[in-house]
Amino acid sequence: MKALVCKEFGDPDILVMEDIAEPEVKEGMVKIEVHSVGLNFPDTLMIAGKYQFKPPFPFSPGMESSGVVTAIGKGVTNVAVGDRVMANHGVGGFAEYVLAPEDSTYKIPDNMPFDQAAGFPVTYGTTYHALVDRGNLKPGEVLLVHGAAGGVGLNAVELGKALGATVIGTVGSDEKIDIVKQYGAEHVINYSKESIRDRVKELTDGKGADVIYDPVGGDAFDQSMRCINWDGRLLVIGFASGRIAELKTNLVLLKGCSVIGVFWGDFARRTPEKNRANFQAMLDMVEEGKIKPHVSMHFPLEQGADAMKALLSRKSTGKIIITVKE
Repeated sequence: MKALVCKEFGDPDILVMEDIAEPEVKEGMVKIEVHSVGLNFPDTLMIAGKYQFKPPFPFSPGMESSGVVTAIGKGVTNVAVGDRVMANHGVGGFAEYVLAPEDSTYKIPDNMPFDQAAGFPVTYGTTYHALVDRGNLKPGEVLLVHGAAGGVGLNAVELGKALGATVIGTVGSDEKIDIVKQYGAEHVINYSKESIRDRVKELTDGKGADVIYDPVGGDAFDQSMRCINWDGRLLVIGFASGRIAELKTNLVLLKGCSVIGVFWGDFARRTPEKNRANFQAMLDMVEEGKIKPHVSMHFPLEQGADAMKALLSRKSTGKIIITVKE
């Protein structure tokens, strides 16, 4: 099968297209003929050797994908050969076939195309777990979403709105404001032109945000600690800015707030039943038309390096999808 392979750590240009053996289905695993792959920021960290998980060489990046089940291992009961599915598998998506654990494989609703499904597991899984399980977001609360036009940010806006929150998004350019508003933000802050801290305080009558969704880190985290409400919850999702912030614990005390880590992958591994229930709730929303993943760019498999460069340029909105099979 064709696969885009990483043989050494580096930038996207180190990826090479090769013919490699198809994976053999194992107990508890599902073999999927890949149609689409969702690109995530950790994919770029993984090939650079900067991610917490470092797969052995050679490997194909690609944490999530969608396609059709071609074989199932012993003990698999949730899906069958021929099912349209999406899956989170950590690595291996940049290929014509991939293996995924049964617990991380989900049937796709009939109204959901492969490209939207491919970008669903990691970002929506992370965001729903963050807002509902970790952030305990309540209807009527104010949700501040950093990186609101990005892969995880845009669905945080969308899910936050669906859960009844008043959503404020932050973006780095005016070009991204419209899409964030389309997905449910009542207010959007261009942080290149105005202070996040001051604007959030102004929009909330000085109170600040109840829940803050932060996949950016760095300066966004620093400003978040200055505009969080009493008893607020700051959700640490990631560090796309490249700087891991240092927390001044006196602010946590003075604000009576909580800084909460969100590690969806480990949550899904430790509590698969709860994770599957979360996915069922979200897929019900998809079927009801309440949420619809936004795909801004498509690249063929052989241009996977270009797709990563587009993601790193921070000019895309929503998800970038790699098409393996039309």
